[in-house]
Amino acid sequence: TDGLMATIQSVSAKLDRPLPMGYCNVGEILEVGPRVDGFSAGDRVASNGHHAEAVCVSKNLAAKIPPNVSDEEAAFTVIGALGLQGLRLAQPTLGENFVVTGLGLIGLITVQLLKAHGCRVLGIDFDKHKLELAKQFGAETVNLSEGEDPIGAASVFSRSRGMDGVIITASTKSNEPVHQAARMCRKRGRIILIGVVGLELSRSDFYEKELSFQVSCSYGPGRYDPLYEEKGQDYPLGFIRWTEQRNFEAVLYMLSEGRLNVKPLISHRFPFDQAEKAYAILGEKDPSLGILLQYSNQEKLSHDVIRKKSISVNFRQPENNLQSANPVLGFIGSGNYALQVLIPAFKNTGSILKTLASNGGPNTAHAAEKFNFRKITTETDALFEDNEINTIVIATRHDSHVSYASQALRAGKHVFVEKPLAINREELKKLESLYLESRSISPSAILMIGFNRRFSPHVIKIKSLLANVREPKSIIMTVNAGSISKDNWVHDSEVGGGRIVGEGCHFIDLLRYLIGFQIISAHAISMGQMPGDGITDDKVTFTLGFSDGSFGTVHYLSNGHISFPKERLEIFCGNRTLQLDNFNTLRGFGWPGFKKMSLRRQDKGNQACAAKFINAVQTGEPSPIPFDEIVEVTRVSFDILESVKN
Repeated sequence: TDGLMATIQSVSAKLDRPLPMGYCNVGEILEVGPRVDGFSAGDRVASNGHHAEAVCVSKNLAAKIPPNVSDEEAAFTVIGALGLQGLRLAQPTLGENFVVTGLGLIGLITVQLLKAHGCRVLGIDFDKHKLELAKQFGAETVNLSEGEDPIGAASVFSRSRGMDGVIITASTKSNEPVHQAARMCRKRGRIILIGVVGLELSRSDFYEKELSFQVSCSYGPGRYDPLYEEKGQDYPLGFIRWTEQRNFEAVLYMLSEGRLNVKPLISHRFPFDQAEKAYAILGEKDPSLGILLQYSNQEKLSHDVIRKKSISVNFRQPENNLQSANPVLGFIGSGNYALQVLIPAFKNTGSILKTLASNGGPNTAHAAEKFNFRKITTETDALFEDNEINTIVIATRHDSHVSYASQALRAGKHVFVEKPLAINREELKKLESLYLESRSISPSAILMIGFNRRFSPHVIKIKSLLANVREPKSIIMTVNAGSISKDNWVHDSEVGGGRIVGEGCHFIDLLRYLIGFQIISAHAISMGQMPGDGITDDKVTFTLGFSDGSFGTVHYLSNGHISFPKERLEIFCGNRTLQLDNFNTLRGFGWPGFKKMSLRRQDKGNQACAAKFINAVQTGEPSPIPFDEIVEVTRVSFDILESVKN
């Protein structure tokens, strides 16, 4: 919908970005957060964090290690929980017969857990070495590489009754593992998929035996729930006995009791600086199982570094000199929008990108090298204290905008804030007051919001066409916003502020700019909620009244099809009409001397927005968007939200 070039740019930006590796680690706690209980500095824990010297995780993604469990054994905690969650779904009972298909790491752990439940286990694989390990753990085996028949073996193993359950821990595109599992099972048997296999199921396989089939979700309840994983809100024990964390604890308990033995599963050990060799082994034909990456104990990570949250890395000097007339920028945030849009836009202005502050790890380092930042840091205060940096660009989550903007104003720096300015009235009032106070200290300092659409070439053309129209105007803006998961932080009123405050402000500003008069009224109505949805501001129509008699209506909708253009603007005035389609094509109906304006690629004004801001910083001119208008638009977004709720 946005065109070929925009698509290529978006995809290239994704492919260009590194990903942090790993999800199983063991370490010693350096420090705990202010609302964390049950953990103390110095505790040994297994966690679901990435592979790194310093790892920051939620309290629900870590578990204490018993004293008699070694670090190497505990490193298998998270991957062991994958197998354990599959067992919880299968609900094995004493004396039942189970098949484990695929005897990799998870499969061999699953074999042991089933044996600990008092089950008889039949293991199936192609690898002789893995089959031998399964035998050591008490399973009988079927060697597929030697042509052994798994169906016949299962029949003999179950005394012709059929298996009570099959747990699939294999990784293959073939549909055969599920088909075999169905043929092995008794009537009403259970099949649990932990691995990744083909899922073209045969109806007759399941219909005739009334089999149950379930896919296991990772480590257990809590997985992918941001309230549990990010905010640390646990599920009540009385209602959900086994969560991610409690499964971690159960695996560690099994290790401590000696009922789970992972030492034979360790096939390789590498110092961390040879990690590439470890990953290379995964693609080789030689057998491998548990590959451990070991960090050096020679140099303990400084606790002071962590407490200050100040890890900095200096990069090569840029070609530009800091003594030049170009603005010197400090960037806060390295998320998708910053990397794909904001940083490139400011880079193209010729400004000096000095410091990038973020906790984004590999993303931040990659962005610094790609865009030629001099330095990266996790310490945002360093940007405000740096006298060479005269301009701060804020591209973080919405709840931090006011805090960072306030610090920048107190430091006498220019500020560019990716929308919104604030997410509630109290924040806005504080920032407005601080901005007015800062005028006496730095009267030329600019505070601007990234309302980029008013700088689009099409919008500039519309503004020029409307300049000679004296009568009131009516505007219809249709936004095919697309749905966002209800668990996304954008919907959190305390973090994202909701979609009208977080994104709808763009369209309030666009109408305010085109009409050119103050907004005097705002009325909104929202579509009825789906049961359990809880989202009230992503299917909204709001109408703005202006002091000159004009009005504008915005249909902000998340329930349209993705093939429909995202943004369409229509203006009616003086027996004439303008229609802007997705910032690609502008058409005029009844306009003397104007019929159509098309661009080769979509342009929402991001580059021009950054350029106008930087030009104002360089020349000392007023902000391209008056501060009063920014405050007005932000207040109206709150009015709309209240109108929706009321």
